[in-house]
Amino acid sequence: MTTHHRRPLRRGLLPVVGALALLGTGAVTAVQATGSPFGDHQGASGAQAELSSAAGAGDGAQAAACGDGDFHAEAVRDGDTWTSRNGGDVVYEGGDMLAAMRAAVDSLDPGRTEQQRVVVHGDGSIPADASLDLPSHTSMEACGTIDVTGTPTGNNAAVRIRHAQDVSVPHLSVTGTPYFGVWVRTSQNVHFGQVDLRLSGGLGMRIDSRDDDSVREARDISIDDVYVSGTGNHGVETYGVDGIDIGTVTARDTAYSGLLLNDTVNASVDRVDAEGAGTGTGYAAFRMANRNGRLDGGYPENVRVGEVRARGGGRGIFCVSESGGAVIEQVDIAGTGGNAALIENCHNVTVGTAGGTIAGPGTVRLAARSEFANTSDITFENLTFRDTEFNENPCAVNTVLRNITWDNSANNAC
Repeated sequence: MTTHHRRPLRRGLLPVVGALALLGTGAVTAVQATGSPFGDHQGASGAQAELSSAAGAGDGAQAAACGDGDFHAEAVRDGDTWTSRNGGDVVYEGGDMLAAMRAAVDSLDPGRTEQQRVVVHGDGSIPADASLDLPSHTSMEACGTIDVTGTPTGNNAAVRIRHAQDVSVPHLSVTGTPYFGVWVRTSQNVHFGQVDLRLSGGLGMRIDSRDDDSVREARDISIDDVYVSGTGNHGVETYGVDGIDIGTVTARDTAYSGLLLNDTVNASVDRVDAEGAGTGTGYAAFRMANRNGRLDGGYPENVRVGEVRARGGGRGIFCVSESGGAVIEQVDIAGTGGNAALIENCHNVTVGTAGGTIAGPGTVRLAARSEFANTSDITFENLTFRDTEFNENPCAVNTVLRNITWDNSANNAC
């Protein structure tokens, strides 16, 4: 089979010596910047003071601590006062975190063609009916926690990136009640490093190009690692994306799916680790929907997931509505409230190339609705089914069960 899978570059953070080295579209660009006159600051939360190795960087480079290295502008909190500087120029001084961050971003060269860097030091709050917008060729690193307060309004996010390219957010920590923690729309070459979203509602990360559903214009997106909890919606959701590379999605008690891919192709995810995702709903730790993985009218392998771990919640894995072209290499699913796995009207999906266990009480189910083509080319292999059952109704096309250990489990395949 010819594969259309294209794994975009996950840039991570490289150590900084002198100038900051930022990866653009295939070349390393040295960015000249001015160091901080405020010295070395960390946000009071300390949530992002130190990073582990950049996830999936592949070259052994160690990630830099938040705020290390040179930059072009910064916003720093001292007591109740935020001060924003670009070089020796003070561009904001006052008590408003959002205004301080906006001033720092707005102070960058408006005609820049390469990334310029903003560093934010300190914890603070911003209103839920406003957003920090990042334009093209911007890196924004938040070394404290952004707490979103008040009543959220539609299409706002703590960090919002729309119709932009070459944007990076190496560190971000958000709490509170945003509409979106992060929203990316119709943008290209966008990188997120370590993202921590401990929310009390809203949706964690949304990446889409839904201003025109006829094209997938959100392209070449990468996320090293994201922790998301307490949402009133999905943890991480994509819609209309071509080329996304994710390290780990750790979802805890998200109202809906931990990770949901809609109409997304050329996707690679190292690990989905979900507990309590979609409890009491039909959503899942990992869900594919709305022709996810469909390329040129077919389903060549172009979606890869290294591992899905699910405990509790709704379903473990859910593929629906003409999605497919996916390989889920390893699974560790137990105690789900709904199906451990449900494959419905999907095509060319393989689960278990690297093994794993699916344990009840949730069942494994192949199904189909009459308005779509019947489910086809589904493989479960190298797995242990424990205290569960495999149900196929109606009979799908070319179902394969290979090297399955049936531990107190029933095989009700056709």
